[in-house]
Amino acid sequence: MEFIMFLLRWAHYLAGVTWIGILYYFNFVQTPFFAEADAPVRSGAIQKLVPRALWWFRWAAMGTFLTGLLMYLDQLGQQGVTEFYTRSYGWAVSVGGLMGTIMFLNVWLVIWPKQKVVIASATQVAQGGQAIPEAAACGRRAALTSRTNVVFSIPMLFYMGAARHYTLFGEAGAGSIVAMTIIGGAIIAAIELNALAGSQGPTKKPLDTVGGALWSGFILTAVLFILFMIIF
Repeated sequence: MEFIMFLLRWAHYLAGVTWIGILYYFNFVQTPFFAEADAPVRSGAIQKLVPRALWWFRWAAMGTFLTGLLMYLDQLGQQGVTEFYTRSYGWAVSVGGLMGTIMFLNVWLVIWPKQKVVIASATQVAQGGQAIPEAAACGRRAALTSRTNVVFSIPMLFYMGAARHYTLFGEAGAGSIVAMTIIGGAIIAAIELNALAGSQGPTKKPLDTVGGALWSGFILTAVLFILFMIIF
């Protein structure tokens, strides 16, 4: 059983590195390149490069999520619900896992469906047809959601690492659990809703630049860390 769990963790690492690596490629490399590239170059890349990258992207996300869920359930079963949710490990892996799950859902329910419209529109135009009217809006929603995944990835990786390698607190009481669930959950939900609602505005500006997304991720990590220090 120990060897099986090791293989599961290894698969989780492999899938996670692939997923987050492609996420960073999309946001740190491809998006700035598309902004500078000529229209024919951009169109060719959307038709031939982006679909391949998105295939690895979404299935790596699926592999990361499923292996992570199995490991989470294994630890929950071994420790028991009460012990798991009153210990630092349980909370760190739960917070990281929550953001990872939101990121996974963003990939499959938002980014991939919206990008399919963008790819179809670019293909139609290249073949002499008309652009799909909603393609621009779909591209914008996919971009905002992808940048939000960058924001979430920073605290997600921090808390996944903290689960085994850093003790956030000793033991959680009922009041602390409720308070952290409400406050931390509200913050994470607000960031996700910002990606899903509207396309412009002051709360969208940090997502329009790589630096803004990175700083937002580090700030979110710090805010959640401070909440742990205050509440528990």
